[in-house]
Amino acid sequence: MSATDSIFLRPATPDDAEGIAIVRIDSWRKTYRGIIPDTYLDSMEVEDSMVLWRRVLTAASVTTSVFVAELDGDVVGFAAGKMLDEEKFGLNAELAAIYLEPEIQRAGIGRSLVRMVAAAHQAQGAHGLIAWVIARNKIARQFYEKLGAELLVEQSFNWDGMDLVEAGYGWRDLNIFKPH
Repeated sequence: MSATDSIFLRPATPDDAEGIAIVRIDSWRKTYRGIIPDTYLDSMEVEDSMVLWRRVLTAASVTTSVFVAELDGDVVGFAAGKMLDEEKFGLNAELAAIYLEPEIQRAGIGRSLVRMVAAAHQAQGAHGLIAWVIARNKIARQFYEKLGAELLVEQSFNWDGMDLVEAGYGWRDLNIFKPH
């Protein structure tokens, strides 16, 4: 029995804000070291991120969804999505975040979390999903491509004063996430 056999996927609650913040910051520090300045990564604070996630999770918005992967009571991954006010590239929902601790990657947990986000937004009328990734994040790009996303665009953007390049991936048919 592997650690991933004990993973429980569920909708996030406000009590998950700290766990989500920790996973996000850990993931950024591991993934973006060498891509984003160390000073930025090292200055990321769990408390700041936790405040943001608590606000998201207490908003009770039907246009936002957040799901967590839990192992032994700890959040070890999460995915978040939202409906877009305006379509982008003909897509009306966004996979806004997906982060997993390394020990549960490549076990189907990310795919399941994306499936949950897609289903939640399809129920709200979404017909397509867009996801953004820093272009140099090859692992995330491969993940999206493996899930059938098409590369829509690569473009410059500014994140907290840093000039970066992002890649936009999209799924035009959310039914690909439904079990067959």
